[in-house]
Amino acid sequence: MTTVADLPRAGLARVVEELGSTLLDVVCGEVQRPEEIGGVVIDDPLDEPELPEHALVLGVGLHEPASITAALERLGGQGALGLVVRAPVEVTDELAAAARRTGVTVLALARGAAWTHLAGMIRGLTSDGPQLDPEPLGRTGAGLRQVVGYQSGLDDLFAVANAIAALVDAPVTIEDRSSRLLAFSSRQEEADTWRVQTILRRQVPEEYTRQLEEQGVFQEIYRSTRPVWVPPLSDDEPSGSGRAAIAVRAGDEILGTIWAVVNEPMDEARGQALYDASKLVAMHLVWARADADVERRLRADLLSTALESGPRTAETLRRLGLKDEPAVVLALTVVGAGTESPLPAQLAVERKRVADAFALHLTAVHPRSAAGLVGDVAYGILPVARGRKDGEERNAEIAADFLSRVDSRLRPLVGVGPLAAGSASLKRSRTGADRALRVLRSRPGQQVARLDDVHLEALLLELADRVPRGDIPSGAVARIVAYDQEHQSSLVDTLRAWLDAFGDVAIASAAMYVHANTFRYRLRRAAEVGRLDLTDPNARLAAMLQLRLMDLTAPD
Repeated sequence: MTTVADLPRAGLARVVEELGSTLLDVVCGEVQRPEEIGGVVIDDPLDEPELPEHALVLGVGLHEPASITAALERLGGQGALGLVVRAPVEVTDELAAAARRTGVTVLALARGAAWTHLAGMIRGLTSDGPQLDPEPLGRTGAGLRQVVGYQSGLDDLFAVANAIAALVDAPVTIEDRSSRLLAFSSRQEEADTWRVQTILRRQVPEEYTRQLEEQGVFQEIYRSTRPVWVPPLSDDEPSGSGRAAIAVRAGDEILGTIWAVVNEPMDEARGQALYDASKLVAMHLVWARADADVERRLRADLLSTALESGPRTAETLRRLGLKDEPAVVLALTVVGAGTESPLPAQLAVERKRVADAFALHLTAVHPRSAAGLVGDVAYGILPVARGRKDGEERNAEIAADFLSRVDSRLRPLVGVGPLAAGSASLKRSRTGADRALRVLRSRPGQQVARLDDVHLEALLLELADRVPRGDIPSGAVARIVAYDQEHQSSLVDTLRAWLDAFGDVAIASAAMYVHANTFRYRLRRAAEVGRLDLTDPNARLAAMLQLRLMDLTAPD
């Protein structure tokens, strides 16, 4: 007899075995299949998502047999493993035939069950997540893991909030510096409407925060090392809407605040309890931040190794939760906007913040993507369905969508590398993304580019690296430049306009806003001064390259 333990961890049969009694029923199709579920995706026919291999698709809104059948035909071509729709489902002959033909198993979700709940449970059953371990960090990393594990096991922040509430006999919230809710205790039904709104929104209402700022409450909390009594904001508020608040500190840094709903200022015993609790919360937040930094560094190390396309790439991809499949590499960084020159520390903080947002965005787009900050560039690996020809264009759109959403006072840039057929080509895709990103750094205005879009500019930048700065310009172009400087003429601009117009005098003269005959005279004069044979294609190419390199190497 097959038991749950015998079933593949990430298989469809395991999900049905675990959830079938309460949430899922098999409508049609095969459940006992060897494939592992590659990810959980919500179906959206208006914005077709990028399906991971063997995806389990949640068909929110699909109900009629005809629409389910059409979805099976569409998803079967993308290699989906199963489709979940809302029960009850009418099984027609066409629907059953489509399930057999496409190989997509149809499951029904019980009425009243939440889609988000189902998605979370399936991901919990089927995902081990990236396999990160502290081994590269040696004994220090292992020690940190043990401390973090011990700390997390004892005082999950919500458990800490409940413990504090029991100590001070009041409902408690823990908030960060921006008044975002980190955790809250039980007994919140005893609090006022401001507290209810805070919990529902996971953020202190702006109106309440503004009143506290106007009354100088935050300044007083941050100055004091003891709990501060905050009376009700107005006489209209019910009794019990006062607060005792204390800052959570790590040295001189304010990490957040703890707020307890109390009717009156705390006595010495309760105040001491809240003070002691603030130290515990500070320790928890510091270790949580350190743990996040360790995870970030480990992921960056793994990502860097994967992008080298070396002998360890296959194992590294597995630890990142990826497979040896087609993918595109994205490279993101932030630079100063306009004439703004941020301090190095500010730039580093903003890079980390934008990189974290970038990783979150890519995960939302494709659950098996991987992203991390390597040096001053955040790289992302986005899998592409086999056979899909528009992988680069699609990823450029994803990057543009991210930049339209991210809020940064600096200038984020994203270079999109060429499609890598597999892990052996990831290094080439990364190099391409880096080259595109370099062009964007030198091109104001544009923020996203594929290498194909800026290939010429990338080649010119690389050529400029190989030519000593003192050798540009040289030869004929150098003689024309010297003549212009001595006689205040515009022969260089004339030559450039003629080359850009591919020898069409009418177009070139219009670009220079001069008569065609005047332009011809200046062009002849440029050829005479530079001793340049304009009928020689090699001479024209050399002149054009030098003029382009002069533009690239000109001081800002």
